[in-house]
Amino acid sequence: MNAIGIFGGTFDPIHFGHLRMAQELLQHLNLSEVRFIPAAMPALRNQPATSAQHRSAMVRLAIADNPQFSLDERELQRAGFSYTIDTLTALRQELGANVALCLLLGSDAFLKLPSWQRWDALLSHAHIIVAHRPGAEPLAENMSAPLKAFYERHVTNSKLDIAKKKAGHILLQRITPLDISATAIRTDLQQQRSPRYLLPDAVIDYLTTNQLYTN
Repeated sequence: MNAIGIFGGTFDPIHFGHLRMAQELLQHLNLSEVRFIPAAMPALRNQPATSAQHRSAMVRLAIADNPQFSLDERELQRAGFSYTIDTLTALRQELGANVALCLLLGSDAFLKLPSWQRWDALLSHAHIIVAHRPGAEPLAENMSAPLKAFYERHVTNSKLDIAKKKAGHILLQRITPLDISATAIRTDLQQQRSPRYLLPDAVIDYLTTNQLYTN
């Protein structure tokens, strides 16, 4: 079964941590593509520091040289809060039942899953792939009781399960630890420190030209 990675976030700005995570999960799971889906208005965090137009443009620049990465702007074109369940529902209707959707999450995002809109329905439309960095605290020790029960019902250790079904499994996948954060990059820019080697040069040129994240 063809499998597609779904990678959402504010990407404020997109950086090498995002890109490397997407690349490693694409390879580990033999995904045909990874779709980057910038959120317009996240419901559970502070609103982005810069506009949807700028964040979309930076994603486009960052992924331009990778034919297996694509930009999906559906959440930027939808009014109201950007709920992942709405995005997955729409993608499933568009792509049909013969495509496996893989929602790519960092471990921090996964631990907050019970606060998401209709979180227990996500697996009706997609698999959840949790990117876990070696050396990080064990996930199980930090899960709430509802999340732990949900995890134990759906977890698999086999990548073949992801390939065989369109949705329904949770897979924990180790990735290379890169301690890069968009928050730290914004702070560097505000304090006039160079973000070089933290994000692609094309993105640095764009945010410099447009004077993003400066006081």
